[in-house]
Amino acid sequence: MIRILAQIWPLLLGIVFIMLGNGMHFTLIGLRGGIEGFSSAELAIVTSGYFLGFLSGARISPLMIRRVGHVRVFAALGSFMSAGLIAFPLVTEPWVWTVLRVIVGFCMSGIYVTAESWLNNSATNETRGSVLSAYMLAQTLGIIGAQGLLTLGDAGTAVLFIGASMLVSISFGPILLSATSVPKAEITRPMPLRQLFTNSPLGTVGIFLLGSVYATQSGMGAVFGTKIGLSAEQISLFIAMLFAGALLLQYPIGWLSDRMDRRKLIFGAASLGAISCAFAWFTSAGLWPLMAAAFFAGGVTTPLYALFLAYTNDYLSAEDMPAASGGLVFTFGLGAIAGPLITGWAMHGLGPFAFWLVLGVTFGVIALYALYRMTQRAAVPQTETESYLGVLPTASPVTVEVAGAWAADRAQAERDSEEQS
Repeated sequence: MIRILAQIWPLLLGIVFIMLGNGMHFTLIGLRGGIEGFSSAELAIVTSGYFLGFLSGARISPLMIRRVGHVRVFAALGSFMSAGLIAFPLVTEPWVWTVLRVIVGFCMSGIYVTAESWLNNSATNETRGSVLSAYMLAQTLGIIGAQGLLTLGDAGTAVLFIGASMLVSISFGPILLSATSVPKAEITRPMPLRQLFTNSPLGTVGIFLLGSVYATQSGMGAVFGTKIGLSAEQISLFIAMLFAGALLLQYPIGWLSDRMDRRKLIFGAASLGAISCAFAWFTSAGLWPLMAAAFFAGGVTTPLYALFLAYTNDYLSAEDMPAASGGLVFTFGLGAIAGPLITGWAMHGLGPFAFWLVLGVTFGVIALYALYRMTQRAAVPQTETESYLGVLPTASPVTVEVAGAWAADRAQAERDSEEQS
C-alpha cells in the first residue's frame, strides 16, 4: 500500500484540496443563506441546482474531453469553478446562487471525470482496488476537514468563499504536474431506466431514494442547523458527523455485504437510518442527540450506495455492468435533484425538524421496499455475488464503472481459486 501511495500521492493530494474547497462551499451556502434571510424553500432550490449541474456534467464532460483533451477541460472547468465560488458573496440573491450552483456542479462533475480518469490510468489490475480505496478515503477526509476550516472565518464575509476558491485553485497544481496522458474518456451509455428496473427493481428504486437522502444531508444539513439556531462551529461539527459516520461504518457494512443476503443488510442499514432520524425528530433538542443521529444516519448512507451498486451487479452479466452503473448514477442524480426540493418545502411548511421527518420517511421506504423484494425473488448464492467496494456517492461514472469491473474480476478470481482448491 505504501508503494502505491508513493506513486499516486500528488493526485490524492489534489483531490483532498478539491474536496476541502467543495466541502466548504456546501456548508457555506446554508450558513450564508441563513444570514441573508433566505427561506428553506429558496435554499432547497439553490441546493438542487448543484445536483442538476453535476448530472449534466457527468453526461457532457466526456464529450468535451474527447474533443479537446483532459488538460484543457480540467483547467477550464477548474477556472470556472474557482470563479463561481468567489461570486457567491458578490450577489446574494437566490436565483443568482441557483445559477452559480448549476455552474459549480457542472464544473465539479467534469473535474471528477478528468481526475478519476488520470487516477484510474495510474493503477494496474493488481493495485486498482487499493487505489480506489485510497481515493475514497481522500475524498471523505477532505469533506470532513473542510468543516474544520469553516471555523476559521466568518460566513457573513467573503473570506471563506475566497478560501474555498483558493483551495480548488491550489488543487490543480499537484494533479496537472503529476498526471500523464490518458486515453480518451470512454463512459458507456447508461442503461435505460426501464431495463434497469427490470433487472434490479430494488437497486433502481433504492438508489433513487438514496440520492434524495444524500443530497438532503449534504445540501440541507447546514440549512437545518441555521434554522434551529446552531452556531457556525456546531453546524460544521454536525456536517462532519454525517461523513465521519460513513468513514467508520463503511468497512463493517462492506464486510457483512460479502457474507449475507444483501437485501437483509440494505433493510438493516436503512432501518438504522430511519431509527436515527426518528430519534432526532422526537427529541427535537440537545446538541449531542443531534450529533449521534447525524453520525448513524450519515453513516449508513454511503455504504448503502455501494450496497445498491453491488446488489444490482449480482443480477447482471459482466457485459451489462458498465451500462447499468451509468444508469444507476443517473438515477441517483435524479433523486438528488428531487430530495432537497421536497425537504425544503417540508421545512418551510412544518418547521426545521421536518429535515429529519423527510429523511426518516425516505429511509423507511427503502427498508420496506427491501423487505418486499425479499418476498419476490430468491437471493443470489453467496458464491455467485460480486465483491463489495466502497464507492462514494460523489464519484463520477468513471470510478463507478471501474469499481464495478474490478469487483466483478475480483469475485471471479475468488471463485476460480475456490474451484481449483
